[in-house]
Amino acid sequence: MKNTATLALLLLNFCAATALQAQTKTGIHLLNTHKVSGSDKWDYLLAEHSLNRLYIAHGTQVNILNAMTGDSVGVIANTPGVHGIAIVPALKKGYTSNGRTGECTVFNVNTNAVLKTIKVGDNPDAIFYDDFSKKVFVFNGHSLNVSVIDPVKDQVIATIPLGGKPETGVSDGKGNIYVNIEDKNEIVNFDATTFKVKKRFKLEGAEEPSGLAIDRVTSRLFIGCSNKVLLVLDANTGKKISSLPIGEGSDGVAFDPQLKLIYSSNGEGTLTVIKEVSNNQYTVLENIKTAKGARTLALDYSNHHIFLPTADLKPGEGNKRPVHIPGTFRVLTFGK
Repeated sequence: MKNTATLALLLLNFCAATALQAQTKTGIHLLNTHKVSGSDKWDYLLAEHSLNRLYIAHGTQVNILNAMTGDSVGVIANTPGVHGIAIVPALKKGYTSNGRTGECTVFNVNTNAVLKTIKVGDNPDAIFYDDFSKKVFVFNGHSLNVSVIDPVKDQVIATIPLGGKPETGVSDGKGNIYVNIEDKNEIVNFDATTFKVKKRFKLEGAEEPSGLAIDRVTSRLFIGCSNKVLLVLDANTGKKISSLPIGEGSDGVAFDPQLKLIYSSNGEGTLTVIKEVSNNQYTVLENIKTAKGARTLALDYSNHHIFLPTADLKPGEGNKRPVHIPGTFRVLTFGK
């Protein structure tokens, strides 16, 4: 009887664990694959739901796709070493960060016509538009600073020294900008209107922070790191709330405020999905198979689609990075 009861208990626990595992499956899967012309390196991409467009930084150009069909709707050419894209909807303008020339290209989002170029810092990388201050912030990897662009005048109105190599930046919508400093393992917080650095948060247990997202409601920062962890920080105090396992090679993090889901795109070929249960409780739901090299992502908040660029890769010579195989560049669309 004792053995029977023990076996029944084990079976019950197994069934409960299986049921729990089934419940944690997100239902997120590959919806579409869109081929993209060109054969050079890629970095960030932007999903602009108001225009139903995907802007993809790709070598020396920005490819623009219809986000639903994948059809090409334009190209912003002559953007050498482009890293990122920002859109200012009210002004119908877009901005690209051109790493090789230290410039931002300004274009009309309706016609895709180039309006002008703006000189910024050395090797501009991440870029975004802050809806609070109505400014475009450009994070310069080599000059270790931020160029602040007034999109009405299309001029740099301030330069903010950061004391380290910046990666991704986000806004809390209340006047605070946060940026992860890759070579210092820290987060810098500066004022969106005075452009003064306010705080520095050291990241314990983190290496080379890259992707960054924020929950504006709970004031939580989500930081993807190269040592396969995602840190959750209190944006007000810098206190570490949680540390969660993610895949290798994370270079993009996004937060869906409606679904309360955090996504980490990992170059190993996985998408880690984390649930924000509460402002202090987080759990990994699933690691979804994507494709090797899919290390950055963009999220369309209107339909919850996740976009990941990648290409087929072959080993580089010696210790060099893998080489992109021409004609295989594509964007993967994941969702329910």
